[in-house]
Amino acid sequence: MTRVTNGPAKRARHKAVLNRTKGFRMSKHRLWKVAHEAYLHALDYSFQGRKDRKSNFRTLWIVRINAALRALDTTYTYAKFINAMSKKNVILDRKVLSDIAVTDPSTFAVLAKQING
Repeated sequence: MTRVTNGPAKRARHKAVLNRTKGFRMSKHRLWKVAHEAYLHALDYSFQGRKDRKSNFRTLWIVRINAALRALDTTYTYAKFINAMSKKNVILDRKVLSDIAVTDPSTFAVLAKQING
């Protein structure tokens, strides 16, 4: 009986990884072992990046809300605003508040005055 190798499947697997690692630096896009390791790490980094993105956006929304509040009154802070919102049972998330603050500052000013007043 003749010896059967896994040549075509192995080559396809290697080709797929090497195609995905195009643009990687040094030997990480050329050599199979190094490229495979780099590819596995890249998958880990992309997974973690998807988690980090959520935190980054929340931070951006908070900064935008705080900037809009400081533009209205320099003594008014984000923390005081969120505290006043929770006391008045206003249920608007930070994403919506940030969008209102950026796209329609006059509406945000009215909203802040209602919550503060």
